[in-house]
Amino acid sequence: MARCIAQGLVSGQRMAIDASLIEADANKQNSTPKEEWDAASIDPEDAPRAVREYLDALDEAAFGAVSEVQPKFTSHSDPASQWTAARKGSAFCSYSDDYLIDTDHGVIVDVEATRSIRQAEVGSTKTMLNRVKERFDLHPRRLIADTAYGTAPLLGWLVDRKIAPHIPVFDKAGRSDGTWSRADFEWDAENDQNICPAGHALEQFRRNYSDPNRGPTCKGTARYHAFKQVCQACPSKAKCCPNADARKITREEHEDARQVARDIAKTRQYDISMKLRKKVEMLFAHLKRILGLGRLRLRGPYGANDEFLLAATAQNLRKLAKIFPAPQQTRKA
Repeated sequence: MARCIAQGLVSGQRMAIDASLIEADANKQNSTPKEEWDAASIDPEDAPRAVREYLDALDEAAFGAVSEVQPKFTSHSDPASQWTAARKGSAFCSYSDDYLIDTDHGVIVDVEATRSIRQAEVGSTKTMLNRVKERFDLHPRRLIADTAYGTAPLLGWLVDRKIAPHIPVFDKAGRSDGTWSRADFEWDAENDQNICPAGHALEQFRRNYSDPNRGPTCKGTARYHAFKQVCQACPSKAKCCPNADARKITREEHEDARQVARDIAKTRQYDISMKLRKKVEMLFAHLKRILGLGRLRLRGPYGANDEFLLAATAQNLRKLAKIFPAPQQTRKA
């Protein structure tokens, strides 16, 4: 990385991030269903290295602590690997190889090994951005990623650090029945209310401790509702809430950051960023097809991270050799 920066291949202005599944050195035949798996019963002194690393990583954000959901099967030889069917085919044990690249020349600026679930892959974004800032003083102006990284907490984290999120917003508020979705309502920040397309206000629920279903939720969202008598008399009720007495919607804690991402998605720079995002996908294709890293040879979180780091180093060295080839030596007659 230091050599790439010295040669002017890394500006640090635009970066892209993505993850790819790499099969672990584990199989289903040597595994235990989640109903029978008990990590507390493992004796660290008699366990292999990969199992000890699994026990050490149970509290790490990239592995055990990232989700309380246990995989369907846990491998005995490499329990930190994730049983996944993300490729829409036969399930297998895997790790996620997370790349953070500079889009100028496709140089890999950081790499991280995580569990093969979306929460871990998205969480690695903060780890890698903080690390390149500390090691190389690189702070991108924009970050490019796909929809999986468009969660509200990550968008809020990026906007707070003055990093423009060129990321599609992860949103499930759309409706397919023709009724108004949450995006059709206008936000009135001054009065802390939403305005429906018919011009009526939806005010925030206030906490009623006798009813725990009312008020702000524990997931950082606030609920807003219209008055029942207003909705019942509204001529647009069939387009808004045909099956409810009054319309209710929610607003995310980081909705302002989500709106920043939506506004960026309307710009020409965003279209350019979506084309640049292919550079990180091309690196994964080269990793698997040319370098042949389709299955890991080492086990455990540290083993996976070592292989990913060595592979990324090889790809950066290859990039240097292509752009700055060795000078040709003239032969003497």
